[in-house]
Amino acid sequence: MTSTTRTRRRAADEPLEERPGPSRRRFLARRWLALLLVLAVLGLTYVIMFTPLVGVREVEVLGTRELAADAVRDAAAIEPGTPMARLDTDEVARRVAELPRVFEVNVSRSFPSTVEIHVTERTPVAVVPDSDGVHLVDRTGADYATVPARPKGLPVLKVVKVAPDDPATHAAVTVFGAIPDQLRGRVVELSADSPGDVRLKLRNGKTIKWGDAQDNDRKAAVLAPLLTRPGRTYDVATPDFPTVS
Repeated sequence: MTSTTRTRRRAADEPLEERPGPSRRRFLARRWLALLLVLAVLGLTYVIMFTPLVGVREVEVLGTRELAADAVRDAAAIEPGTPMARLDTDEVARRVAELPRVFEVNVSRSFPSTVEIHVTERTPVAVVPDSDGVHLVDRTGADYATVPARPKGLPVLKVVKVAPDDPATHAAVTVFGAIPDQLRGRVVELSADSPGDVRLKLRNGKTIKWGDAQDNDRKAAVLAPLLTRPGRTYDVATPDFPTVS
């Protein structure tokens, strides 16, 4: 065996020299850095969640027609400076939805400091004249506003009790929403003594007995040619056996 080989073997047999670990100073520096990072995160979280620094500065109202934007802001009741991250948008939407004219509302955050309130107002489909004015009724049957005069083109709704949960009201507004636009514009009175007895009175004095709010497409198809025949009352409550009298 050569001397070179013996030298290599001795070198292999000798224990490897361990590399020195990080110094105490470096170890402490790393610990301080980690602590500072944690404190920075906690501080930033506190600023975002509990201070007005990233708070509400503007409330933008979109989609209103009859409603005043300030009325929506008042109903929303968002305190200036409220932290954006902690703002309960569902609660704000619930408060705005209590406004009678509001059909639907969506509240969203637009960082860094704006809250957007998107409002869809109710649209009247019929009116109910009363001693205090003309009540507006939307497609759900809700009596949501009172105006001094009857808006042009809206029929008078005649039911015992106007309410979204009233079966006769629900049947009447459902039928009115289902009839063709051309016919809808000719209706001056919409009535229902019961959910199965919806009637439409036209501008020319003719009456349509519609019946219940079922088979509306079929009834509309049958009614179109039926109205070309002379008569005063057109009954499509049973669309397979329509009558004119």
